[in-house]
Amino acid sequence: MPRMLDVSDEVRAEIGDEEAERLLTGDDAPRSYDCTSCRTPGDPETDRTSTVLFVGEETAVLAFAHAGCIPSQVVNVSEEQLQGAVRSITGDSPAGGESVQNVPGGQAVLGITSGLVLIGGELHPALVVEPTAPIARPGTTGPGDDFLPLLIEQGFIPVTDTAELPTPLSGWSVLLAAGQLHAVLQPGAEGGGQVAWWQAHQALSVTDGWRAAVNKTQRVLIYAAPVGSIGQQPREDLLRDALDKAAAGGKLVAASMPLAGTTGA
Repeated sequence: MPRMLDVSDEVRAEIGDEEAERLLTGDDAPRSYDCTSCRTPGDPETDRTSTVLFVGEETAVLAFAHAGCIPSQVVNVSEEQLQGAVRSITGDSPAGGESVQNVPGGQAVLGITSGLVLIGGELHPALVVEPTAPIARPGTTGPGDDFLPLLIEQGFIPVTDTAELPTPLSGWSVLLAAGQLHAVLQPGAEGGGQVAWWQAHQALSVTDGWRAAVNKTQRVLIYAAPVGSIGQQPREDLLRDALDKAAAGGKLVAASMPLAGTTGA
């Protein structure tokens, strides 16, 4: 009997009491699983295990994770994103690239780069977001770029020193599923559930070192800069140099956020 399995109230509400009990008694629980967050093996009979329900517009997928990686929760995603999660869970999803997604102010192509940033002698998992074109405020037309002002209105903080940890941003989180990056989530309108601010068309692979760092810190640092400020840097030292230059030029904002479902500090 998998005594270490956790089915949260919100997951139970979605799957029903009967299915929840079948999971708790072991009838429908896996004998082993690959954690949907860190991708390492787990055993619900010996490891504290969370049930994670990904819910799309038409379908839902139940996955399992180490409780230390991610709590039992319901994650609302688009149908396209859900299918991507299914492909990555089954090992049938190649690494993605840029993604056309909603940003404050409309649709834009956002490039996203993962890397490790050294702060206070500790490596922190980071994502660097840079659009491929200027972002205009709703109802306006170029040539201005309102990307950073719009993010500051959302709670991101201008960075003047990359040696300081970014401030936690309440209500935002990063969705890591099957050891790959799927989305950056923001609060929904009028107190609704989280919605995707950025999501990958195909799950983005991250390095083993990045996964190890996020499993340790349980937080991701998000840096954002206007088009042309960072670029695609082949090495993390060059990425850090680019972040330093953007910060010195007043062209960098940042926030820290937890993995999806955990509460911000």
